Amino acid sequence: MRLTRFLIIITILGVLSAIPATAQITLQGGVGLGLAMPSGDYGGSTIEYYQGTKYGLSSGINVHAKARVGALGMRLMGEVGYSRLSNSGEAEPGQGKVEVKHTILSAKVGPEYSFSLPFAPFSVYLGGQVGINVIGGESTFQGVSKLSSGTYDIPSETRIGLGGSVGMIFSLGPGMNLDVAARYDAVNLLGKSWNDPNPLDDARLDSYRSVNDDRDPLFRAGDDKHFIANSRSISTVHLTVTLMFGL
Repeated sequence: MRLTRFLIIITILGVLSAIPATAQITLQGGVGLGLAMPSGDYGGSTIEYYQGTKYGLSSGINVHAKARVGALGMRLMGEVGYSRLSNSGEAEPGQGKVEVKHTILSAKVGPEYSFSLPFAPFSVYLGGQVGINVIGGESTFQGVSKLSSGTYDIPSETRIGLGGSVGMIFSLGPGMNLDVAARYDAVNLLGKSWNDPNPLDDARLDSYRSVNDDRDPLFRAGDDKHFIANSRSISTVHLTVTLMFGL
């Protein structure tokens, strides 16, 4: 998290240093809620999670804090957010129970472009973000073939990603706005890895005890212990509502 704060502070200071002292600077900050939905390999079913092809997650919640600084037609957005996604179901058709939970703690920063539409009671913006994402969670298995029943932690790991957003800003009065947005995040563009938390115990369970978004280097077709054949993408779609206040 120290690296996250450092990158955000350096980016904001760099933008501010390029703005003339006579320029009008606008600042806003706020908090919000949203719906977090898995996309691509991050979705799917718990059967696919057991098979190692997808993560099998369903929709969850997002809470976040957002800030904006703008001057000379430029605007920079920074956001810190927490998303929690989960799902439960069968491991194989008609047998076993699987529950998987993931959390993503993220820090994002990037530029925004805003424009108005004729006669519309809101302004529209487009944005792009670079994000630092910390992913963790847990998996629970009950009566699952080739696995001991129990709940197993997924230690937090950091990934670098990119995102794009589109939103509408409604004025609620002097210094107060409502920000309604949709955003797509490619969470793990950089940093994919495959980790074996217990290399001395060669077991199928090891594949579920880390994020393991890269290919298992020991993969062999038909192997019950090393079955993750390909890297997996972690991506999300967020629908958010944020109450923003002028600072």
